[in-house]
Amino acid sequence: MVNWNDKAKRLLKSELVKRGVSNSDLVLMLNEIGVEETKASIDSKISRGKFSACFLLQCLTVIGCHKIEIEDYENQLLMVAEPVEPYKSNAK
Repeated sequence: MVNWNDKAKRLLKSELVKRGVSNSDLVLMLNEIGVEETKASIDSKISRGKFSACFLLQCLTVIGCHKIEIEDYENQLLMVAEPVEPYKSNAK
């Protein structure tokens, strides 16, 4: 079964990473177009993958993403996948 929330989350995260935009940057960019969000609210929305299509469009617009190729996105789905293996420290 397809997890659509996960797909939406990965799509938005992928586009943010491609453009080097942090969630803090996104807050400022959204505020410039009159969308009042906090870093905590954006972190929560993206983490859960539960946000409106309106929010997604606002985010994509302010970061300069005007075209999405879903087929290309599907092929690169693992680009911003959550880590499968635990973090391994090189510290001694």
